[in-house]
Amino acid sequence: MVKSALRDKDRTVLTLVAESFVRHGRPVSSGAISQTRRISASPATLRNIMAKLETMGFLSQPHTSAGRVPTDKGLRHYVGGLLAEKALPEERLPLFQEDFPNRTADFDSLLIQACRILADSSDNVGFVISPHIFRLPFEHLRFVKISDRRVLVILVTPFHMVLTETLETSLVLTQTELDRASQYVSQTFRGRTILAVRDALLRELPKARMRYEDALDKLLDLIRTSIDRQEGDSRIFLQGASRLVGKAELSDLDKLRSLFQNIEEKAALVKLLSDFISLDRVKVLIGAEANLPNVEDCSLVLSHYGYSNQVLGTLGIIGPKRIPYAKIIPLVDRMAKRVSRAITVFGREVSL
Repeated sequence: MVKSALRDKDRTVLTLVAESFVRHGRPVSSGAISQTRRISASPATLRNIMAKLETMGFLSQPHTSAGRVPTDKGLRHYVGGLLAEKALPEERLPLFQEDFPNRTADFDSLLIQACRILADSSDNVGFVISPHIFRLPFEHLRFVKISDRRVLVILVTPFHMVLTETLETSLVLTQTELDRASQYVSQTFRGRTILAVRDALLRELPKARMRYEDALDKLLDLIRTSIDRQEGDSRIFLQGASRLVGKAELSDLDKLRSLFQNIEEKAALVKLLSDFISLDRVKVLIGAEANLPNVEDCSLVLSHYGYSNQVLGTLGIIGPKRIPYAKIIPLVDRMAKRVSRAITVFGREVSL
């Protein structure tokens, strides 16, 4: 295996090249590695090691007379070392402007604020993907008629946050019908999701129809239609997109436009993150690993936030491949834990 062929000095040189390239953005020479005094080796030995690493695909040489830069494979090895550390270093975060002391806080406000802190602290793009309201368990659920063709869903989660969603309908529903249906659903299905309510109503509707007449029929039709139309959709909050324009590595405006388009295509990001469902650690996608067109010059650092071991959504940072991983990884890790804790420990100040 390639990994076993790397000696300790090889790994040290690769790490030093990656660190220097991330910091300065320039090819790294054997002389620059020697000057770090973090490895005991002659310049000739260092040149041989760097040539070996190039042959193995960890480094590349842009020009014959230039030093070397890490390839995606080399950055992956470097990042793997950071992620393998037992404890990530603490990354201090600015305090949220408000710690949501009210037990009916707005969930979106929390996510937007987290997104802004990620962007400001990293000088890159911060993003947060919110869970869809249909996939969240509810403590209370109410349907409110706001026009002949629009119904507002108000969902209060078990962690006391409020989410709302406007549903379009072709049915004529009265507020009385919606109130009766809301009461039945909240009392009968508390702690479950709207998706689960749909499935349960399909099975149990004949039993409840006599008591609630056609109110539940109409509600089921509204839910089914809305889920068919919106299932899989998740809102994406973005902050700091303009910061990428000034990055030398991302000077191609056509690629930047394509990158922003890919970020805003929710289905693509959801599919990208579908294999990453653990609340435990950060994941880093480098270049082509993201499997999105025209983002080969970027890296994504991601983590999930959640409640009571349940994944609710994803947050992270998008930037050039030479982002300062040693800072960004603990930043994203800390923010994911911070958001999860703010959700869980509601009504109490959560210190950073």
